[in-house]
Amino acid sequence: MSSNLTKKAADMLLQGATLLSQPCPYCSGVRVMKSGHALCTSCGSEPQKRDIPQAPQIVKRHDLKAILEEKLTSLSEELKKEQDHKKQQEILKSLNSILEALDKLGK
Repeated sequence: MSSNLTKKAADMLLQGATLLSQPCPYCSGVRVMKSGHALCTSCGSEPQKRDIPQAPQIVKRHDLKAILEEKLTSLSEELKKEQDHKKQQEILKSLNSILEALDKLGK
């Protein structure tokens, strides 16, 4: 272990880092972690930085209401044209679900 790595690991520990129970996957050395950043005290390897995908943005209440109203209109038009009884029932169930959701949004 180089003195540079030892100093860096000691500094991390003094700043609240913890020793990891899992050894380094490259050299089986001891690893120290702080704020999601792991450092091997033997070989100095660090995990590759990867971009973590962001969670999708939350749809705002008024946007959701507009989307549901569009679906309501679309399904209503589809119901007018549909001749198959089973498909009509499915559309009616969907319409009912949308109406319930709109009612909940209105509260």
